[in-house]
Amino acid sequence: MSFDFLGSMSAFGGGLVGYVVPFLFVLTIVVFFHELGHFLIARWCGIKVITFSIGFGPEIVGFNDRYGTRWKLSAVPLGGYVKFFGDENAASVPDRDAAAGMTEAEKNDSFVFKPVGSRAAVVAAGPIANFILAIAIFAGVFMTVGKQTTSARVDAIQPGSAAQTAGFQAGDLVLAINGNAIANFAEMQRVVSVSAGEPISVEVERGGVHVTLKATPELKELKDNFGNVHRLGVLGISRSMAPGDIKTEKAGPLQAIVMGAQETWFVVDRTLSYIGGVFTGRESADQLGGPIRIAQVSGQVATAGFIALIHLTAVLSVSIGLLNLFPIPLLDGGHLLFYGIEAARGRPLSERAQEVGFRIGLAIVVVLMIFATFNDILHLTTS
Repeated sequence: MSFDFLGSMSAFGGGLVGYVVPFLFVLTIVVFFHELGHFLIARWCGIKVITFSIGFGPEIVGFNDRYGTRWKLSAVPLGGYVKFFGDENAASVPDRDAAAGMTEAEKNDSFVFKPVGSRAAVVAAGPIANFILAIAIFAGVFMTVGKQTTSARVDAIQPGSAAQTAGFQAGDLVLAINGNAIANFAEMQRVVSVSAGEPISVEVERGGVHVTLKATPELKELKDNFGNVHRLGVLGISRSMAPGDIKTEKAGPLQAIVMGAQETWFVVDRTLSYIGGVFTGRESADQLGGPIRIAQVSGQVATAGFIALIHLTAVLSVSIGLLNLFPIPLLDGGHLLFYGIEAARGRPLSERAQEVGFRIGLAIVVVLMIFATFNDILHLTTS
């Protein structure tokens, strides 16, 4: 296995620039907008911002703005942070000793002395900014490039597949699944992909007559164009590529925003479904990836063009926004959990309770990072 690992890492290193540049492009945009959300709402709430950093560790380059904020690019480009006046560190842990000696004017500028509603708004603004970025990117693509769709018409059926068992025929046009209208083949794929092992009711048009079929998608491992393996539910049908079944449409601004929001919600829904599937045993946790996997996918997607890469940026932005809302101390969701408890109790948790919470959160984050990195390395050695 060590030989395979070294060979895989050699191949990875051989195309290092092809992976690293797209990876940094994607991650920097996502992190910048996340931290910008925190920054803008903090300024709006009258909180003094000490540092706005893309990356961690030693500063590479930076400058001070007229409000005294240090904007900098740091050496380890795996995230970023905004540090407020009164924070002990980049994780927004309050500096209790410094807070005790603050003047009234300093307290007015400090994050820790702001009302719980203001603090919650600042924390929530990061993930919200990620969702807004994703919607804007998706909407921009729909307005400028358009969205190519193929009708949900069946061209061919794989022998022995779930579709053949259900009675699908070539030429069938799928109209609805479980009572929900289907506009195109991609919509049908999305529903089927998350329905492995679950019976679904499919309404099709066959020769001008509506027919209802009962099918159970099978869970299969499929490889994409880059060789990455995905576990999805499939029926075993192929789409029609006839000229009349393919169309590309550009959306107007309002329609594009709606479509962008729908696309963003799909990513959220699919992510939560996958996580739920991991806990119930329906999904495998080996699909969880870390920085190495993101770098690899970024490099692969970059070969398909700028639009594909910017689309990946939107997907990653949704994922990071959603991840940060999980109620784990150290993450934005953990801070929001503490603030919710503070609002309900009328006073914050004790320093000891918060310290224990942050330690538990740190342990969870470290374990997840190790697990994701292990998956990344395993993926490299077997791909």
